[in-house]
Amino acid sequence: MGERLAFGYGTSRHGGDAPSRGDTPPPSPPTGGVSAAALPAAPARRDWAFIGLLTFTALLFFRPQDQFAPLQPFHLAEISAVIALIAMMAGRLSRGLPVTRLNPELLGVVALGGVMLITAPFSIWTGGAVSTFTELYVKVILIFVLMVNTVLSPKRIEQFTWLIILATGYIAFRACFDYGRGINLVENGRVRGAVGGMFNNPNDLALNMVAVIPLALSFAFRKVSLFRRAIAVGCALMMFMTVVASHSRSGSLGLAAAIIMMAALTLKRKPGLVAAGVIATVLALPMLPASYWHRIASITDDNKDETASRQARSTLMRESYATFLEHPLTGVGAGQFQNYKPEGRTEAWRESHNAFLQVAAELGILGLVVFVFLTFRGFYGPMQARHLLKRSEPRASRGHPDPEPDVLTADDREMLMAHAAAASAAFAGWFVCAIFASVAYQWTLYYLLALALAPREYLMDRMKAARPARRSAVAPVVAEARA
Repeated sequence: MGERLAFGYGTSRHGGDAPSRGDTPPPSPPTGGVSAAALPAAPARRDWAFIGLLTFTALLFFRPQDQFAPLQPFHLAEISAVIALIAMMAGRLSRGLPVTRLNPELLGVVALGGVMLITAPFSIWTGGAVSTFTELYVKVILIFVLMVNTVLSPKRIEQFTWLIILATGYIAFRACFDYGRGINLVENGRVRGAVGGMFNNPNDLALNMVAVIPLALSFAFRKVSLFRRAIAVGCALMMFMTVVASHSRSGSLGLAAAIIMMAALTLKRKPGLVAAGVIATVLALPMLPASYWHRIASITDDNKDETASRQARSTLMRESYATFLEHPLTGVGAGQFQNYKPEGRTEAWRESHNAFLQVAAELGILGLVVFVFLTFRGFYGPMQARHLLKRSEPRASRGHPDPEPDVLTADDREMLMAHAAAASAAFAGWFVCAIFASVAYQWTLYYLLALALAPREYLMDRMKAARPARRSAVAPVVAEARA
């Protein structure tokens, strides 16, 4: 892959330790009803695993080693990740829990890594395929494990998301500043990221902006402080301007998909804000630079594609598909399509420019199936969260107990509903961008996947923990009714 992503490439009242579906729930009070306030709460304590995850994420986005070369030998990202993983495992084992929680998404992420290793011996370059796993994807697996086991409460989901928003807003500010000064530009004035890794390429820069814009907007739709709301809106505007400054056609299509999805999921709850957003968008479009519209027009007009990148991308997609047909079972090895040079290939030394064809060509049919499964789970997780939120609403019916316990405060319910909508929109934007980019192994997908499943995992834990308290509170009522 050449780049190494984060390791070189590119508290809530529950303490974030709610039990998984396979864990033993904490003891529930025998009386006192079933409200969220009555549910068991662990004393607040410092969780080094979550702190380590936040530190790693900050290093992933801010990449201080790019600005201060003396920091490079210290491998700060590796150190923070190792400390966090040790703290996570020690904490779970000390409570008599398995080393990690298990859910379909984690199993899928691990399975994709397994396919990388299984197909490596059949690769055109075994060492290169193994290196893609050891230098990149194994770190994705470990950090995903960390996210699955630490981002387990509304407070932590909010803190984690807020860090990502601020970090991406910083990257966006740097890009807009560079664009305004006319520096750090490529391909006839397209801005690229001021830091390396997954922000360096203009299209990848735009993809990451698209993936985080809905998360930033979700804070604007919630009852948070005016200061935080202003910061979130400002970050979202910077990200939007960065997509424009990148002149990314795939980013623009992904942004449209994300905004449409966000509006559709928010319209019923916040129609006024959605209407204001539509008006603001319509007013902003004529103010965009002519160079941006010229490049966007090349989506349908070949004559306006001055770099011939549209034709090159189409050729790469055809060559990726042909490679998959030639190696349907094993592919050519993880990260090796760019090194694959059969007779007749015209776009050598370049990647697939389609995440699904990338996986198909490099890992074969089994890898493609796992990758499609992960993509599906990214959309399905927020849908499950929204369903659980509706189920958990208190609904009295003719003196009978509610169908599900009231496990959430009003603020937590609002936060989780807004986050689920934003996660769906973010994944929709990523999906459209991924159709035109080789980003199957990059961090963005796995961060979005963790954010998408976190509300579902928390809700299932809370509903499971609430059932004993609810049964205890309801039993006298049912006995009296039968008498």
